[in-house]
Amino acid sequence: MAENPQLMGNGIPVAFVGELFVLARDGVEFEIDKIPGAPSGHVKARGTVYLSNIRMVFVASQPVGNFAAFDLPLLYVHGEKFNQPIFFCNNISGFVEPVVPDNQHRALYSTHSFKILFKDGGCGTFIPLFFNLIASVRQYNQAHAAAQHDAAPRVDPLQASQTPVDDMMRHAYVDPNDPTRIFLQQPASESQLRRRAYHPQGHETAY
Repeated sequence: MAENPQLMGNGIPVAFVGELFVLARDGVEFEIDKIPGAPSGHVKARGTVYLSNIRMVFVASQPVGNFAAFDLPLLYVHGEKFNQPIFFCNNISGFVEPVVPDNQHRALYSTHSFKILFKDGGCGTFIPLFFNLIASVRQYNQAHAAAQHDAAPRVDPLQASQTPVDDMMRHAYVDPNDPTRIFLQQPASESQLRRRAYHPQGHETAY
């Protein structure tokens, strides 16, 4: 499951090996469906979105039942759309495929639909970085699949760690009305823990 990924004590997601955090955006509302144990499977929460070269992670300011965070691998996101409704706040909607444990069947897991609503301030910094990064991740994945003669380009989501993001971050447009925080240096880790797989049995410590 992509629900409740590992977090450090300060709420920042525990990084994977090779993961680079690009930005953090506070004051968003996150909606996600097909969450076990949630009323009608739907969760709505306020909190912070973190974007890295591998994934997007929502971390709730206050847990909603057992739901505290949600992990969206960029290679598994599709159908993303930037919406600018007249009477409501700007938002991103889309779909994300579940991370299926190796010992379970894909048919047991359904595609999630999600929405990120920008409640506080603009989104002129977040939106270009998000769409540029996800396009870059897909382009790299397709090139990698072609080099491997792989007809099914979707691979381990950690493959996205090879996507070059440094130049993208250096030339990012900063919208003064957007409270997004760009990570000019990586957030300090509280330990040497680094995740090596999306499944709990894959957590390892790297020194």
